[in-house]
Amino acid sequence: MIVLVVLGALLVLALLILIHRYLWRRLVRDVSAPGGLWRRAGTVLAVALPVLAVGALLGNRLFPIPVQRWFAWPGFLWLAVLLYLMMALAVGELLRPLLLRLPSRRAETVAAVPAKEDDDPSAEGSPADSPASPAAAPSPERRLFVARAIAIGASGTAAAVVGTGAYGVLRGPRLKQVTVPLAKLPARAHGYRIAVVSDIHLGPILGRAHTQRIVNTINAAKPDLIAIVGDLVDGSVPELGRDAEPLAQLRAPDGAFFVTGNHEYFSGAAPWVDFVRELGVHPLQNARVELGGFDLAGINDIAGERKGDGPDFGKALGDRDPARTAVLLSHQPVTIHDAVRHGVDLQLSGHTHGGQLWPGNFLAELANPTVAGLERYGDTQLYVTRGAGAWGPPVRVGAPSDITIVTLASLQA
Repeated sequence: MIVLVVLGALLVLALLILIHRYLWRRLVRDVSAPGGLWRRAGTVLAVALPVLAVGALLGNRLFPIPVQRWFAWPGFLWLAVLLYLMMALAVGELLRPLLLRLPSRRAETVAAVPAKEDDDPSAEGSPADSPASPAAAPSPERRLFVARAIAIGASGTAAAVVGTGAYGVLRGPRLKQVTVPLAKLPARAHGYRIAVVSDIHLGPILGRAHTQRIVNTINAAKPDLIAIVGDLVDGSVPELGRDAEPLAQLRAPDGAFFVTGNHEYFSGAAPWVDFVRELGVHPLQNARVELGGFDLAGINDIAGERKGDGPDFGKALGDRDPARTAVLLSHQPVTIHDAVRHGVDLQLSGHTHGGQLWPGNFLAELANPTVAGLERYGDTQLYVTRGAGAWGPPVRVGAPSDITIVTLASLQA
């Protein structure tokens, strides 16, 4: 196992070196003069940025949160820029031959000059064979102009995409409204509203202010119940407890509930379960509570299986009245098939981030039955929120963060 990890790390490092060497060629060497200021500065950045990126990726294993922040902000943002910069440069590589073949203004001028009567087109040094001819190879000036145009265009595109995506995360999630009809829900529970929030990811980038924005948004919506569906944190209670404290301000008539996500097990799930309980949020550890119109159940995340603390559907849903509606909180959508077998009416999940960074949604589809939104599996419905935070780069592209108000609708109303 250790050998595989080392080989994997070496492969990633080699890939980063090759990518940044390519970027140095296209964004530094091809657009600047040797010895110039940009050549020197660009070379330094080509070395420093991948080091910061590796530091951000490995920081949670090597450094405490205060030190991680020095790597996380520039390192993770660079990884997001790198993704879209490479995509933009790939388009530039396709356009480069076309741009180089376009006739230059000088070539058009030469072509427009009429030949003298005594000129011999076949003579040596004729315009047809001169470097100024449109058919000749592009001049160094032309190559420099095209290289700079592609570099500026790709860099500007990547910066604009990442800047917009970062603003969306740091601004805070927006409310999304979804209505779910449930056949067994009694008429008295028609219109019951659950605020579903997941993947807050408090850590070296998102902190107390982010939690406060989420709490304010949820409280302003005045839901009947609040469900925190895992991946609250990326760190320990001593490091991030203060950042999570605003959760104590959550207000709903039937209270706030919490289930673990896979990242809680990376950070120490048991201390976090105890901590959120102290904040007034009720953990559902393979447990169930009976509310006025339905049963609310919660299971531990699949990641807990390695620590003997995984999901237990029998414990959470056994011995219940099957005539009552069952709503299940489960961090990962992949548990939907177990939920179907246990007669759950609605499963509320997160985990996917909706893909977070396009085209990451296509990769997320390979590992999850539903990436975002509401879908039906037999008699069970699954709703997956895109989450309220971000993991890694504090950037979302094509998958804006949300807090969803799920309104339960009774077919008997």
